[in-house]
Amino acid sequence: LMGALIMTHSDDNGLVLPPKLAPTQVVIVPIYKGEEQLNQLNTHVEGLLQKLELPYRILRLCGGDLGFTSALTFDFEVYSAAQKRWLEVSSVSNFETFQSNRMKLRFKDGKSTRLAHTLNGSALALARIVAALLENNQTSEGIKIPAALQDYTRFDIIK
Repeated sequence: LMGALIMTHSDDNGLVLPPKLAPTQVVIVPIYKGEEQLNQLNTHVEGLLQKLELPYRILRLCGGDLGFTSALTFDFEVYSAAQKRWLEVSSVSNFETFQSNRMKLRFKDGKSTRLAHTLNGSALALARIVAALLENNQTSEGIKIPAALQDYTRFDIIK
């Protein structure tokens, strides 16, 4: 049993946004098995980055870097060839019962009432993904389009 709430924010300032990202947020409310759902979100984001053929890394944040509400967070970063640094493009967090306690979001588990676990995963930050695609796929012939996007672009290179 799971529900999802999708929120968007569209304040884009340039192609590569400052640390305050403007991606679509997906908040998943699993009744149980928060860790399993977190792994599924991580696998989904990683699969997207692999299909886009981008150099990426996954960082498990330490306690001092976690937000106040998060029990566990993974940041996904792609390499910016132009800036010669890693840029965050997604973040996936498990809030366990912190948010649900504040919302009083509960469910019945047999005879007992329990707090649901909530997870938050940002979809890929589109502007940074586009920049990474343009920067990392340059060849002597032009900019190579990843195979996963060629059905949509109907070409394999930008000349």
